[in-house]
Amino acid sequence: MEWVENALSTRRGTLLIGGGAALLAAIVLIVYLKNYRSNVDSANASISVLVARNLIQKAAPGNLVATGQEYAAREIPQKQLLTGAITDPGTLRGLVATHDIYPSQQLTLADFAPLAAGSLQANLTGNQRAIAVPIDPAHGLTGQVVPGDHVDVFVGLNQTGAGGARPVIKLMMDNALVLGTGVPAGTVLLRASGRQTAALAYAADNGKLWLVLRPASGAKPQKGSLMDLSSLLALKPVQ
Repeated sequence: MEWVENALSTRRGTLLIGGGAALLAAIVLIVYLKNYRSNVDSANASISVLVARNLIQKAAPGNLVATGQEYAAREIPQKQLLTGAITDPGTLRGLVATHDIYPSQQLTLADFAPLAAGSLQANLTGNQRAIAVPIDPAHGLTGQVVPGDHVDVFVGLNQTGAGGARPVIKLMMDNALVLGTGVPAGTVLLRASGRQTAALAYAADNGKLWLVLRPASGAKPQKGSLMDLSSLLALKPVQ
């Protein structure tokens, strides 16, 4: 009978081992399925990334892309996410597009590079242009006006009329941004609209320009009426 008991004992041990192995296999399968489901869910999860709303041209400054709303936030499945995809528009600050970026294309760090120091493109958008106007030290506040200042631009011309030519001065631009000074030598770089650049070019070639520095904050607009001899004589003394 002893051999029977040994056989039964051995059988019970085998069953226990087999049951343990089956339980372990079931646990491994459950963990695998859970991880697989998690990976599938992660791959299908959507992430909000920035895509081009319209054509972003090469050399476009990132800060203007951001402020000009040239991008749109779009939900993209994680499995379609490009390496280095940009999710925060603040990331574009201080960068410049290295090539044309087409509509609906994801914006990535590979599409941009650091903006060169002093780049004029960082301050131009839409119909804004940069123009260098020649100006002498006295009329251009040389040494006083620096890039980032805002100035009013006056032009002096000889106006021809029935009584002959008479000198007049007129406010031509107010609140113009100074982009640079002295490059090329004897010039000031100003930001202006397309029509204003033509006026500045004409005035620089045919008259005299004055730059008047504006307050850093709280500047009030000036009237743009003509100043001639009669209007000068009509001015009341400032008390």
